[in-house]
Amino acid sequence: MTGASVTEAPVTAGALLVIGDVVTDVVARHRSPLARGTDTAARIRVLPGGAGANAACWAAHWGCGDVRLLGRVGDGEAGWHEKRLRNAGVRPLLIPDPEAPTATVIALVDATAERTFLTDSGAVLRISPADWSPSLLDGVAHLHLSGYLLFADSSRQLALLALESARARGVPVSVDPASAGFIAELGVDRVLAALDGADVLIPNADEARLLTGLSDPAGAAAVLSRQVPLTVVTLGAEGALVAESGRVTARVPPVPADAVDTTGAGDAFTGAFLAARLAGADAREAAAQGCRAGAEAVRVIGGRP
Repeated sequence: MTGASVTEAPVTAGALLVIGDVVTDVVARHRSPLARGTDTAARIRVLPGGAGANAACWAAHWGCGDVRLLGRVGDGEAGWHEKRLRNAGVRPLLIPDPEAPTATVIALVDATAERTFLTDSGAVLRISPADWSPSLLDGVAHLHLSGYLLFADSSRQLALLALESARARGVPVSVDPASAGFIAELGVDRVLAALDGADVLIPNADEARLLTGLSDPAGAAAVLSRQVPLTVVTLGAEGALVAESGRVTARVPPVPADAVDTTGAGDAFTGAFLAARLAGADAREAAAQGCRAGAEAVRVIGGRP
C-alpha cells in the first residue's frame, strides 16, 4: 500500500527520524474473561513492538522511503530487533544496553479486540542525552518523538534536547503522548511543558481529555492546538479530528474494519499520517490515510504491518 496523494505542498525530500520505544510484545488473546486464581485459555505470540518502532514501521509500509529509528534495547535482543526493523524497511539506530533488558509489554487482548497492557519499560527509559548527536538530524525532514520518552528523567531530557536541535535546524517535530495512564502518573502540567516547541500532536481521545480536562474530544483538540499548532486526535472506530491553531478544521470518518487486535492501531495512524505529510498531503488527507492504516492494523495480530 502506498502513501497519500499530494494535495497541497510539493513533495518533501528527506528522512523521517523516530525516537522512541522498541519493545518485545507478548500478545495473549483470550476469548473468555480472565479467571482469577486459575487458568484462562489464550493464544500467545511473541512479536516485536513499541509505539515508536511500530510507527516507524507503518511509515515505511505507507511509502516513506527513508525511515530511521533511534532507541535503546537490551544487549542480548538487539540483533533480533534490528533484523525485524530492517525487514520492515526501517533503518535501526539501536543502542545496546548492557545492564537493562529490552522493554517488554504483555498485551491482554479480549474477545472484543480491546487490549490491556502490562509494561516493563526496561532499556527504553534509559536512553539519555549522551545518546544524542545533532548529526542524527542530517538529511532528516521530520522528527517524531514517542511520548513514552517523557516518563523518565533521562529519556525526557533526550527528547527535549532532540526537539531543541530540530527547532534549531527548522525540522518540524511531532509527538504522540503515548499513554493516559503514564500522563496521569507524571502529571499533566509536566507533559504539557514538554510539548512546548512541538509542531504536531497526535493524542488519542483519552489522552486529549486528560491533557485538557475537557470531556468533548473536539473541544480538547481545539484547546491543544493553541499550544501545538496542528493537533490530530484519534477516535478509534469513530475516525479522527484535525484541529489547527485553536479550531477544529476537519472531522475524518473511520474506515470500517473487523478487528481482531487493536494493539498498535494508533501507531499505524501515526506512521501513515507522517508518511502522507512527508509526501505533501494536507492535514485532512494525511489523517484519512492514518484512518486507513488504523483499519489495516486492527485486522492483524500485533502492532506492525
